[in-house]
Amino acid sequence: MAKRIITINRMFGSNGRLIGKTLAENLDIGFYDKELIDMAAKKNNIPFDTLAKVDEKKASQWVFPVDSELQFTDNFSFVPMNDVLYDLQRKIILSLPQREDCVIVGRCATSILKDKSLKLFIHAPFEERVQNVIRRTGREEASARKLVKKMDKERKAYYEYFTDSKWLDMTQYDLCIDSSRFSMEQIIEIIKRCL
Repeated sequence: MAKRIITINRMFGSNGRLIGKTLAENLDIGFYDKELIDMAAKKNNIPFDTLAKVDEKKASQWVFPVDSELQFTDNFSFVPMNDVLYDLQRKIILSLPQREDCVIVGRCATSILKDKSLKLFIHAPFEERVQNVIRRTGREEASARKLVKKMDKERKAYYEYFTDSKWLDMTQYDLCIDSSRFSMEQIIEIIKRCL
């Protein structure tokens, strides 16, 4: 029997992670987001904090993103830690469909498993996303606006660098949902019907 694999790409503040987690709980299947960093760290004996610093970020062409002796060991041959993490997570993501049903959020999984998953893009209007970030983090509005713009820019650069696809090209997704237009229950039901 084919595994049920749902991959989610999302705009920052659109509640894509929350939707993915709720969906996984509702379907009683695995959920992977930041858990992939932990798996990569343990499997390759790299400190979690080192990998977390570069998660879903494209490497700078000018400097190494991690100020660590680990970056310059023979194991990594001067490869930016961003690229190391992407390759480690890619291998884990490719192994998941053989092991279990699951929801995977971010980390280019929509591209990596493009023929093996239901590919979702979760978005919402900018103002709605700013308000979600304020509610979730307690930030001031100006700080929340800056964070939403920064995170979207980083996610776009990361996705486009590693996939050679446009982040906002909706033709690469099976379903695009504006999370501000539906309740969580409605979104979960829509996805379940598509699945």
